[in-house]
Amino acid sequence: MGVVPTVTALRAHLLAAGLAGTVATTREQSLRRYRLFAARDPRVLLGVGPDRDWSAGELLALMAGRCGVCPDPAHVAGQDRIDPDLTVSALDAFAERLRAAAGEGAPVLFGTGHPNRLLGFYSAMATALEAAGCPVLTPGQGRSVEVPTRFGASRHRLRYVNGVACVQREGDRGPAQDGEADVSGVHTHSPLPLRTALAAAVAEGGPLPELVVGDHGWVCAAGRLGVESMGLADADDPAPFVGQAEGRVVVAVPVDDGVSAVHYGPLTRYVLNRARLSQ
Repeated sequence: MGVVPTVTALRAHLLAAGLAGTVATTREQSLRRYRLFAARDPRVLLGVGPDRDWSAGELLALMAGRCGVCPDPAHVAGQDRIDPDLTVSALDAFAERLRAAAGEGAPVLFGTGHPNRLLGFYSAMATALEAAGCPVLTPGQGRSVEVPTRFGASRHRLRYVNGVACVQREGDRGPAQDGEADVSGVHTHSPLPLRTALAAAVAEGGPLPELVVGDHGWVCAAGRLGVESMGLADADDPAPFVGQAEGRVVVAVPVDDGVSAVHYGPLTRYVLNRARLSQ
């Protein structure tokens, strides 16, 4: 499992790995996506369906407070930033909700739009919760999902890899086996995979999740449908933070979601230890 980092060591790791502090996300990208969210562009709403209109200025203020981006609207170029202290605080809240789920034996659904980066983080949580007696749900395995792309809708399949849902292109090989990288999983912000999984759970007569853990459309669409949800979110993704502000998302952890998968290992160990779920 590796050494569990202290808060000080975790904070240092966040900065060294580019997970927080100055991140790869550009300021131009963040501000552009805040403007698109304010215009209610579905590509950046991620299924959250905000209760009210948010201006780009209000979104910048929200992201400064919850994520740590620079609050100055005159700062329009360069790299953006994430406050590592906000990341650590949110990881603590994330761990507490996991601990509560384990204590309740709650059914949990995991899903990611970043399978090549975040699969290991979520699969470790799924394994730990399953060991604690929580049903880790896998509804709709193999179901077809139409995912929007810049070139139009593309047909994909819903797959579960080590208990975590992702989408794969039609015709790609089957899901990865334990220990493999899920190289065929695609990056998506779409809420449609989550909606497909919940529809399958209803059709199959199985349990519905009491908690959804993931990112992008998995978290936002679940929150919109009244299912508790939480997960990781980058500086240019305002939707999970809006969902949290409006009471639809339980925890949004500010962190760069595009660094090498190995760098999320210390976060995994920290969360599982705080949740008292360490293997």
